[in-house]
Amino acid sequence: MTDIATGPVAAEITARLTAALAPSRLDVINDSAKHRGHMGDDGSGESHFTVVIESAAFAGKSRLDRQRLVNRALSDLMTDRVHAMAIRASAPGEA
Repeated sequence: MTDIATGPVAAEITARLTAALAPSRLDVINDSAKHRGHMGDDGSGESHFTVVIESAAFAGKSRLDRQRLVNRALSDLMTDRVHAMAIRASAPGEA
């Protein structure tokens, strides 16, 4: 089951990406339930996420550069609190 994330880690992801990238769309989806009991599951229920983000900051950027922008905005969360994150980043008007 996937949920639009509402816990403290998800709130921090949302706040940081909003501040850094001013997205026109941002969905932070908690995928942790799918990974319960697997490596990286810390028992918090907030270890695995999918981020769907649309931002003008991504215009003209490669997929790798877009992921770097997201990872830079989340910095320490990615090493300390989040085990895995799938990132789907696009610029406005992209399919």
